[in-house]
Amino acid sequence: MEIALTYIHGIGRTSARKILERANLAFNMKSDDLTDNDVTAIRKIIEGDFAVEGDRRREVAMDIKRLMDLGCYRGLRHRKGLPVNGQRTKTNARTRKGPRRGAGARR
Repeated sequence: MEIALTYIHGIGRTSARKILERANLAFNMKSDDLTDNDVTAIRKIIEGDFAVEGDRRREVAMDIKRLMDLGCYRGLRHRKGLPVNGQRTKTNARTRKGPRRGAGARR
């Protein structure tokens, strides 16, 4: 169950362990073995204390938008589509920068 809960956006390993602790369930329990009462207990805990799925995505998007509006360094990196956390960009960073645009390849 500990790993199964991490498939929900906004819940990681630590949060999953806290949820299972509060629901009095074993960490290594299989999701198929849950009873209806267990599922409702987990659902209540998640709804009450955690921002998940759409709400969490909206929260992250608003945080990034706030940085971009402020014009701080991290916001500028987001705006330009470059790595934000100090990674090197001379080589690597292809995920953020996109495919290479070679100088001599265009003819």
